[in-house]
Amino acid sequence: MGMEEGAGVDKKITVGVCVMEKKVKCSPEVFSAPMGQIMDRLQAFGEFEIIHFGDKVILEDPVESWPICDCLIAFHSSGYPLEKVQAYSSLRKPFLVNDLDPQYLLHDRRKVYEHLEMYGIPVPRYACVNRKVPNQDLDYFVEDEDFVEVKGERFWKPFVEKPVNGDDHSIMIYYPSSAGGGMKELFRKVGNRSSEFHPEVRRVRREGSYIYEEFMPTGGTDVKVYTVGPEYAHAEARKSPVVDGVVMRNPDGKEVRYPVLLTPAEKQMAREVCIAFRQAVCGFDLLRSEGSSYVCDVNGWSFVKNSYKYYDDAACVLRKMFLDAKAPHLSSTVPPILPWKINEPVLSNEGLTRQGSGIIGTFGQSEELRCVIAVIRHGDRTPKQKVKLKVTEEKLLNLMLKYNGGKPRAETKLKSAVELQDLLDATRMLIPRTGPGETDSDAEDLEHADKLRQVKAVLEEGGHFSGIYRKVQLKPLKWEKVTKGDGEGEEERPVEALMVLKYGGVLTHAGRKQAEELGRYFRNNMYPGEGTGLLRLHSTYRHDLKIYSSDEGRVQMSAAAFAKGLLDLEGQLTPILVSLVSKDSSMLDGLDTASTEMEEAKAQLNEIITAGTKLVHDYVSSELPWMIDGAGLPPHADEHLPELIKLAKKVTEQVRLLAKDEEENHTEPSAYDLAPPYDQAKALGKSNIDVGRIAAGLPCGSEGFLLMYARWKKLERDLYNERRDRFDITQIPDVYDSCKYDLLHNSHLDLKGLDELFKIAQLLADGVIPNEYGINPQQKLKIGSKIARRLLGKILIDLRNTREEAMSVAELKNSQDQVSVSLYSSKKEDRYSQPKLYIKSDELKRPTNGENKDEDDDKETKYRLDPKYANVMTPERHVRTRLYFTSESHIHSLMNVLRYCNLDESLQGEESLVCQSALERLCKTKELDYMSYIVLRLFENTEESLEDPERFRIELTCSRGADLSPLEKKDEEAKSLLREHTLPIMGPERLQEVGSCLTLETMEKMIRPFAMPPEDFPPPSIPAGFSGYFSKSAAVLERLVKLWPFNKN
Repeated sequence: MGMEEGAGVDKKITVGVCVMEKKVKCSPEVFSAPMGQIMDRLQAFGEFEIIHFGDKVILEDPVESWPICDCLIAFHSSGYPLEKVQAYSSLRKPFLVNDLDPQYLLHDRRKVYEHLEMYGIPVPRYACVNRKVPNQDLDYFVEDEDFVEVKGERFWKPFVEKPVNGDDHSIMIYYPSSAGGGMKELFRKVGNRSSEFHPEVRRVRREGSYIYEEFMPTGGTDVKVYTVGPEYAHAEARKSPVVDGVVMRNPDGKEVRYPVLLTPAEKQMAREVCIAFRQAVCGFDLLRSEGSSYVCDVNGWSFVKNSYKYYDDAACVLRKMFLDAKAPHLSSTVPPILPWKINEPVLSNEGLTRQGSGIIGTFGQSEELRCVIAVIRHGDRTPKQKVKLKVTEEKLLNLMLKYNGGKPRAETKLKSAVELQDLLDATRMLIPRTGPGETDSDAEDLEHADKLRQVKAVLEEGGHFSGIYRKVQLKPLKWEKVTKGDGEGEEERPVEALMVLKYGGVLTHAGRKQAEELGRYFRNNMYPGEGTGLLRLHSTYRHDLKIYSSDEGRVQMSAAAFAKGLLDLEGQLTPILVSLVSKDSSMLDGLDTASTEMEEAKAQLNEIITAGTKLVHDYVSSELPWMIDGAGLPPHADEHLPELIKLAKKVTEQVRLLAKDEEENHTEPSAYDLAPPYDQAKALGKSNIDVGRIAAGLPCGSEGFLLMYARWKKLERDLYNERRDRFDITQIPDVYDSCKYDLLHNSHLDLKGLDELFKIAQLLADGVIPNEYGINPQQKLKIGSKIARRLLGKILIDLRNTREEAMSVAELKNSQDQVSVSLYSSKKEDRYSQPKLYIKSDELKRPTNGENKDEDDDKETKYRLDPKYANVMTPERHVRTRLYFTSESHIHSLMNVLRYCNLDESLQGEESLVCQSALERLCKTKELDYMSYIVLRLFENTEESLEDPERFRIELTCSRGADLSPLEKKDEEAKSLLREHTLPIMGPERLQEVGSCLTLETMEKMIRPFAMPPEDFPPPSIPAGFSGYFSKSAAVLERLVKLWPFNKN
C-alpha cells in the first residue's frame, strides 16, 4: 500500500527491531503476539519498513555491519548486549523509542525508587538495607518480633521485603503475630501459582541487600499500567498474588485481566514515569490504597496482551511518534478507516473470553441490584474465659514494671509472644512443687496456687502464643515507699497487683467452616448471575467491596474465612485477613456507650426472675406479646434455678475426676523446663477436627482437662453463692455457652446430665440474653441505638453514596449531549492522548448534595472498568458491598432499632420497618446464634423517574444463624453433623411482606434519629497528589472517573 497522505514521497521510514528473539518468539520472521500485531498494523499504513535484526546480528556481528534504520526499538532482557546497542546508537543516531542509558537503572530497585522520588512520583514508604557480604551484621538494622527498624525508621508488620536486584522476583511479605504471623513469598508465575505462604517463617532474610517497605492494603487487586508515549496509558487490573497466589485464567488458559480507568492523577503519574525514565513504551505497577496511588515497580518495555483495541491505539501512537521524529512534514492524521480494517471483518474480541455465564440476569424486569450491606456475627467459638488473681510475688511485679516503662502506678498489657513467654517462665517458678492437697496451707493459698496453675496451663495451651487469643493485664493495687537503688531519696514501688488473664473465645474449626460456607452462600444467592455473577463483577472492577471487622480475633478470622468463600479464594486466612479486612473497633466493638442502661436492664431482669412473677402493664394486649417486660422468659423462671445448679455441679464433678486422672498420669515438668516451641501460625485455629485427640478421649481443640475443669468450676462458683443464698442470673448465658460448646465438640466424653443441663440453660438463656439489651421495646431501642449508633450512621452513608452514584450514572445516561468522551478529538494535537474528558465548566462547579461526605468518598476513590477495552455486556452495572463483622451485642442492637424505631416520639404513627408476621417470628426467635446476619439490599428500578421515591427500594432479611436442632434431634443427619462438630446456618427470612415496597427515603427517615450524623465521622483525608478541582471534591473526581460512553457502538 502506498502512502495516502504523503503522495510523491517514495522512501519509507525504516523501523529497526533490535531485541532478543525470545522476546519476539522463536525466529526472526515470527513476532510475539503483541509485537507482531502492532508491527503488522504499522506496516499496513504503508509508510514504514520493519527490519528485524535477529540474535545472530545482535550477538555476533560488529555494529558497523548492522542494518541502518531511522527509528530503533531496543530493550534489555537477559543476555542482551546493551553496551553494543549503545555503540550502534552513537554511530547511526536513530530515533530511539526507549532511551538506552536509563535501562541500566531498571535493574536496581533502589535506583528506580530514587528516580521516582526525584520526579515527585509517589512511592510506598521504604528503606534500604545494603550488605557487602551475606549475613553481614549492620548496626543500623534491628529486627524485632513484629517490626524491623532501618536507620531509626520502623516498619511494622505487615511489611514487604524486596531484593535490590530488579531481576530477582522473590519478594516476601511478613505478617504480624496478631494476624497469625508467617510469610508469603511472591514469585514469577509457575503454572497457576504466583505465591506461597510459609506459616513458620518469621525472620527476614539476611543473605543480601533488601528494600523494606510498608505493605499497602489494596483490596486484593493489582493494577498494571502500559504507556505508549507520555500521552497514552492503558491500565489493567488482575487479582493480586498477595491474597491467595492462584492465577485466574479464562477458558483459553490466559490470565484474566480487566482494563480499568485511570484517575486524572494516575494519568499524570503515567506521563511522569514515561518522561522520568525516557521509556516511551513502559510498563509499571500501581498500588491503589486508601484513596492514593503509588508506583511500586517500573518494568521498562511492556505491551498489553490480547487486546485488539490496544493494538490499534499503540500502532497509531507509534506511527505519530515516528512521523513527528523523521517526517514532520507529513500529516499524522489517522485515516477515518484504519488501513488494516478496510478489507477485513472487524476482529472479534475472543482474546477476552467471558468467564461464567457472561450475561447476568436482573432481579425483576427493570430492577438492578445496587448495594448489599450485611452485618454478620462471628462463627462458632470456644467459651470466653477470665482468671483474676491478686499477686504479690516479686517476679510478677518486676515483670509489670519491665513492660510499663517502670511506672509504679501504670497498668501493663501483655500480648506478644515474648511478653507471654516471660510471664510463663515466671509463673513456672512460682507454682508450689507440692501437688494439690499435700500441704498445710490455708484455703486462700490453695486457691492462689490453683489459679497460678490455670495461668500456666493457659499459657502452655496449644504450644504457641498469639495476641489474637490471649491477653494479660497487670494493674497495680498497693504501693510502698522504698529507698532508691543509689541510696539517694525514696521511690514508690508496687507491692500488690491484680492479674487478669483473658483467653478462649477462639474461632473453632467449625466456626471457620461456617463462615466460609456462608460466604459461598452469599456468592451464589445474594447477587445476580448465579455465583459466577459476583466473581465476574468483582474481577471486572464493577464490585466495590469493603469488609470491616471488630478488633476481636474470632471476628477478624470469621471475616477472612467469609471472604475466602465469597471470592472463591484458596490458601490460609492470614494473607486474606491482611489484604481484605479493615479493623474498625469504634464501630463494631464494645458496649461502653450503653453500660449504665444495660446494668439497669440486668437489675430489672434479676428482679423479674427472682420474684417469680412478671411485671404487669396496663397497655399491653395479648396480640403484642413482645411489648411486655421480660418477654421471652419462661413462666416461673426462678423454679428452674435450683435444678440448673444441681446439674452444673454434676457436670463439674465429672470433669474434676477427668482432670485428676490427667494430672496423676502426667508428671509435672520441673520449674526450669523449656517451653514447648510456640508457633503463631497455628494460632489461626485448625480447619479440621483433631481426630487423634478425640480418639484418645481428650477434649476437642487445645483445651486440656485442667482448663475444662477450671471453666466449669468457675461457672458453678459464680452462678450461686451458697453463703449468701444468691443466684447470679448474668452467668446463665455463660452456662448455656459452655453446655452448647461441650455438646457440639465434646460429646465423645459422654458427660452425664449435660443434655438436661443444656435444655434448662437454653430455656433460661433464651429469656435472659435478649432482655439484657432491654427488658421492653422502649429500653431495647434506647440501648440498641447507643451501641449501634456509629454502625447505623455508616450504613446510611453507604446507602446514600450508592444512591448518589446511581443517580449520577443515570443523569449521564440521560444527558449524553452534554458529555462527549472520545479517544480522538477533532484537534490534531489531542489525537493520541488518553481519552479526554470534555465537561462543561458548570458541571465541575455544581455542588453535590451533602457536602460532608463520609470518609468512604475520599479514601475509597472509585476505580472503574474501562468499557472501551472490556468485553463486558453491562459496563455500567456496579454493585457496592459492605460487610460488617461483629459480635452478638451489635446484631441484637441493630435488630432492635430496625424493629422498634417507630416507637420513638419523633416517629409516632409510623409503621414499623418490620412487618407484623416478622415481628411475631422475631419474638419467638430467642437467640441470634453464631453467623446470624442482617442484610439490606438496595435495588434501583430504572423505569421509575429519578424523582420518584420508589426508584430505590430496600429489602431487609435476617438469619438466626447456627441451627441448633441437631443438638436436640438424634436422627442420622444430626449425628453426621455432630461428627463434624458443625451446625448448619439457617437461611434468610424476610422482614417485610412479599410485594411491599420499603423506599430508601422511608428507611432513612426511620433510622436517622438513632444514627451518628455524617459530620461526626472523622474528616476525610484528601488523597495525596490530587490538586485543583480534585482536592476540593472527591465527588468531582468521581464524576470524571465515571464519564463513560453509554452509546453501544
